Amino acid sequence: MKILQTQTLRGPNYWSIRRSKLILVRLDLEELADRPSNTIPGFYDSLVAILPSLEEHHCSPGCRGGFLSRVQEGTMMGHILEHVALELQTLAEMPVGFGRTRETANPGVYQVVIEYQIEAAGRYAARAALRLCQSIIELGAYPQAELDRDLEDLMKIRTDAAQGASTDALVKEAESMGIPWMHLETCDLFQFGYGKHQKRVQAALTSHSNILGVELACDKEKTKNILASMGVPVPKGMTIYSFGELAAAIDRLGGYPIVIKPLNGNHGRGITIDIQDWEHAEIGYDRAREISSGVIVEHFYQGRDHRILVVNHKVVAVAERVPAHVIGDGQTTIAALIDRENQDERRGTGHDNMLTKIELDDSTDEMLRRQGVSLVTILPKGHTCYLRATANLSTGGIAIDRTDEIHPETLWLAERVSKIIGLDVAGIDVITTDITKTLGESDGTIVEVNAAPGLRMHISPSQGVGRNVAAPILQMLFPPNAPTQIPIVAVTGTNGKTTTTRLIAHIFSQVYDSVGFTTTDGIYIGGRLVEKGDTTGPQSAQIILQDPTVDIAVLETARGGILRSGLAFQSCDVGVVLNVAADHLGLGDINTIDQLARVKGVIAETVSADGYAVLNADDERVAAMADQVRGKVAYFSMDADNPLVRSHVRRGGIAAVYVQDCLTILQQDWVHRIEQVDRVPLTLGGRAPFMSANALAASLAAFVQGVNIEQIRSALQSFRASVQQTPGRMNLFNLGRYHVLVDYAHNPAGYAAVGSFVKNWTGPAIGVVGGPGDRRDEDLIELGKLSATFFDRIIVKEDDDNRGRAWGEVAELIVQGIEQVLPATESSVPCSIMLNESEAIEWALDNAPEHALVTIFPDNVSRAIALIMARNPIPDRIEATLTPEVTAEVPVLNAVASGNNGQHS
Repeated sequence: MKILQTQTLRGPNYWSIRRSKLILVRLDLEELADRPSNTIPGFYDSLVAILPSLEEHHCSPGCRGGFLSRVQEGTMMGHILEHVALELQTLAEMPVGFGRTRETANPGVYQVVIEYQIEAAGRYAARAALRLCQSIIELGAYPQAELDRDLEDLMKIRTDAAQGASTDALVKEAESMGIPWMHLETCDLFQFGYGKHQKRVQAALTSHSNILGVELACDKEKTKNILASMGVPVPKGMTIYSFGELAAAIDRLGGYPIVIKPLNGNHGRGITIDIQDWEHAEIGYDRAREISSGVIVEHFYQGRDHRILVVNHKVVAVAERVPAHVIGDGQTTIAALIDRENQDERRGTGHDNMLTKIELDDSTDEMLRRQGVSLVTILPKGHTCYLRATANLSTGGIAIDRTDEIHPETLWLAERVSKIIGLDVAGIDVITTDITKTLGESDGTIVEVNAAPGLRMHISPSQGVGRNVAAPILQMLFPPNAPTQIPIVAVTGTNGKTTTTRLIAHIFSQVYDSVGFTTTDGIYIGGRLVEKGDTTGPQSAQIILQDPTVDIAVLETARGGILRSGLAFQSCDVGVVLNVAADHLGLGDINTIDQLARVKGVIAETVSADGYAVLNADDERVAAMADQVRGKVAYFSMDADNPLVRSHVRRGGIAAVYVQDCLTILQQDWVHRIEQVDRVPLTLGGRAPFMSANALAASLAAFVQGVNIEQIRSALQSFRASVQQTPGRMNLFNLGRYHVLVDYAHNPAGYAAVGSFVKNWTGPAIGVVGGPGDRRDEDLIELGKLSATFFDRIIVKEDDDNRGRAWGEVAELIVQGIEQVLPATESSVPCSIMLNESEAIEWALDNAPEHALVTIFPDNVSRAIALIMARNPIPDRIEATLTPEVTAEVPVLNAVASGNNGQHS
């Protein structure tokens, strides 16, 4: 068996709305396609021997041992790989439990879904699970050394990817508060909230942090000077920049004991305390110079080291920090005691664990010499041996919570110091013999003020109560009732997404200063194009959500992005589902319309509890999505008598309907008439019903989000789609003798929608038709059938990229469809094949008769429009509104958009 493809899903997706972190593996069982596990000799026993913890997997039986019973009875290898990959991650201290395995339309090929905590670990676990299963099948076992190596690699991935205790605490607190977050990897920041309401952090440094305060705190000498000038007790000391100044500095302080530390340092690096003689002063100076060119020499104060955490100028936690040490038992050497201490599961490397492993270096040797011991010394029972001079957790120290013991005056002083320095989050280091007394009573002093202080000593101290210090930081960033995110409107469907998205964005522009939206044409912010291209996936949506200028996000959301990566957001305020029709079937293992509806339904399912799903009541698959909606439902319909809509409104629901040529919103006993369709340019005087449906959906989405009827009406009247705004969406050009219609329709529903307009044209209708090569044969044949029903002459061309098909194959299938409707021997519709798209368009334009409508379904929209513009179409001279009386003699209708291929994306 082999893995054909691996994808990472990072948001709500086809497989799960709540489990957004999933690895999707496409697995070919090859020779195992017809061999369930019970037909493989010894497989069950070997699997249990190597992974006995699989006994805890319930699986479908719903009980302990359920999965193993399935293996014993016989299950397919894809299902087994799923559970093994989950278990490997769990054994590597990344517990996960969600998985799915489904066979595709290709026999023996499975989709295996595996939950992950860390993406790289999930991908690794899938590969390791495959190796493990293959080894058991081929060799009857999986070497323990291989398993150990897999688990070691997974744990290294976990360690390398860990985001640190401070950041992890903030992320978890944000999740508990319902605040969305994302990692901005390019600058290693974490963003909380969306759009203009976002705040950013880097560990405990926040977007509220005053850069002047941070700069001041990083200069220990200036910090000490300003505090001293404000009457704050700080150590006596000075900064020197050469070794020659050291002796004089010590004399000016009145001799020993002293502390030597770097001017710019953190995490206790380069600090030497309690120096009692010149020999150790030299050592301390050299150590500090390795970190900073400036060296601070201070009087050493006896006492215990305390860290006071101040958030928004309020003390939220106090911890006593005890240097790394071991306590003797009368039997064990110091080296063995250190090894035993490092076995504590709370200890790890760096700052990711709650405690840091104790490492031995020159400073450890120095501390041992001071205490008259060595690594081989056996300490008496109860005797404490200190291994470090400084109490930083990063060098193996521990923390004891003292929050409830701090003297009120010291608390007041710490809060005052945070204001003097100007830090929103400050770690204030205090040396005192007794934290319950004032600094004056205990001969205490403030030795440092730190910007971006570590939080882990307060979150999980070695002794005492853990403090939730992340909460006050987030409450500072987002005060009570302050918004944390911008409204999100997500739009999906088979056809009409682009135009509906643009119209919704246009309506909201009447209300908001900066609307951000994504379409198949590009990303727009504040009415400006910021990135061109098909931008309907999650990465494009994230650009909108990360932008601090955006007031509201309107996101066209295509099936491809949902299948490949999931959504960029966990929930939306309004989810619009326009329709579901056959398109892209056979791609991404989506082979039926019902499966496609399940993909589109992800948008409806992610609507927040107080949001609205805007659903098409005329499409039974879309209407059925209401059953999965957490929030509220609003329907739109072109049928005023739609029984679902009538029942929904009677129950107090909201709906948008087409009533007597008027776009109307129904709300309980209220009837809000928005506008007559002949006054809405987008509907082409009501001649394009699909455009009226798009307008209903857009109006309803705006209405449930609080936009009033007058603003909606004004937006509908002023929406002037153009070639520049919506290229390829029902763009109509007047070339004098005839007109040209360009639409990017490339599925049967899109063709039918455009055809409904073409049929109303009074002159000859010429079609330049084609279709994408990755569509099913039956879909391309259907395009031909439809073309035969509304064109008087057809030119069949092909796309530049046939997507795997032979040149001319697509055209032949379309011609098959035409001939099924109009057999070649009876056809009154001339049909010719001209594979080159540009040549086909030029021929149609050169040979169009008087008053004709040439309809082009291009692959390359910009090229098609350029060919038309080269013929100098007549400038727009009238309002882009067609009344029922207007016929083909209308002077011009330039670039009226239908919304995605006449409804298409």
